[in-house]
Amino acid sequence: MTVGQGTDGKGTHTVGTPGNPHPATPPPENPHPGHLTTGTTPLTPYIQDLQQRLRAFDRRRPMMWDLLVTGFWVTVAVLDYSTGGWRTVAVDTDASESLVLLMSLCFSVPLLWRRRRPVTVLALMAPVSVLNIWTGAVVQSAFLQLIPAYTIALRLPLRTLFGSALLLCLPAAAGALLVPGTAGRQLVSYLWGIAFVALLAIAVRTRREYTEALVERAHRLERERDQQAQLAAAAERTRIAREMHDIIGHNLSVITGLADGGAYAAARNPERAGQALEAIGTTSRQALTDLRRVLGVLREPAPGAELAPQPSLSDLDSLLAGVRDAGLHVRLTTHGSPPPVPASPGRQLAVYRVVQESLTNTLKHAGPEATAEVTLTYTPTGLEVRTTDTGGVPHGPRPDNPGDGRGIGGMRERASLYDGTLESGPLPAGGWQTRLRLPLKDAPP
Repeated sequence: MTVGQGTDGKGTHTVGTPGNPHPATPPPENPHPGHLTTGTTPLTPYIQDLQQRLRAFDRRRPMMWDLLVTGFWVTVAVLDYSTGGWRTVAVDTDASESLVLLMSLCFSVPLLWRRRRPVTVLALMAPVSVLNIWTGAVVQSAFLQLIPAYTIALRLPLRTLFGSALLLCLPAAAGALLVPGTAGRQLVSYLWGIAFVALLAIAVRTRREYTEALVERAHRLERERDQQAQLAAAAERTRIAREMHDIIGHNLSVITGLADGGAYAAARNPERAGQALEAIGTTSRQALTDLRRVLGVLREPAPGAELAPQPSLSDLDSLLAGVRDAGLHVRLTTHGSPPPVPASPGRQLAVYRVVQESLTNTLKHAGPEATAEVTLTYTPTGLEVRTTDTGGVPHGPRPDNPGDGRGIGGMRERASLYDGTLESGPLPAGGWQTRLRLPLKDAPP
């Protein structure tokens, strides 16, 4: 097979085969020239991983890291002395070599304590810096003073940095006065060096503090998320417990009343006893259905599961019918007209549960001869439900603990959820009264 070349009439070269007049498709261009192309490995993760490893090693063995850094610079200082490199910049090349070695060690060995006592290290180096310029040796190890200066700028307050800059530059300024011609070589070099080190340390410090702030914020958000989840779980447990209390307490009270009535009527009126048993079965099945619905929120819904709506005001008639079957004579009275827009499902459920709980307490504590009345009053802005009975103790609270989140306490919680109020207490002439007031709309925030 041969390969031919030609042009497409526009000066563009094409490549093809004799049997294929169409040019070969050129490779696609990178749509993001500034980005890495596919197949290349980013360098940033490796650098970050290396930094994390070094920091972890430094946290585990800080002295070992200090020895490595100090040993490196001591080696560089000794090599500068042994190779005679200091003579290339020295003002006086006839300076004592032993003194040059001593000054090189005095500039490098104290770096071992640069992180624990950076100001002390810099103060110990200052007299050696004066001696270095006064003798004219001008060893390059003198610039190692910038290392503790960097540590000071990185970790200590800025006022300490200003003092360290003076401590670093004053010997150079004094040497410039004692040794003419060294001002440009020494003083300016020190000024540029301290400026570079300070800016670098401040940049690193700012970046570190910013990163620590982000990490702390992430931890705080995690804690807040966990706390919100715990609060939500506690609120959900309270809601489920309240619903189960209302369902079980009411239905068991009705079942108890039906069973007592059926046992009493079994000997005299078997047909009436059979009706009581049938009502017990109906009430039990309704209670089981409600319990399955409430407990269903604790697990994932199964496919095809039966779902029933929450009770509403339209279910009050069936509620009262069940209470009548249990032996309590109860009457429902309605005043006013319902609003054009019905109350929210949550408000209707609250009214239903309050009436249910009130009638349950009547069944439990009012006695066999008691009667009850439920009065539902619609106003232009709200809804009032009053439940009274003729039994019970004329004065004093009923045996219901409002502090445990059930009973009367649970009814008050339901009312407060919708900016409502609930009053419950004995009537002067005997019996008990429960009054619920609910606004039809939420209060503006």
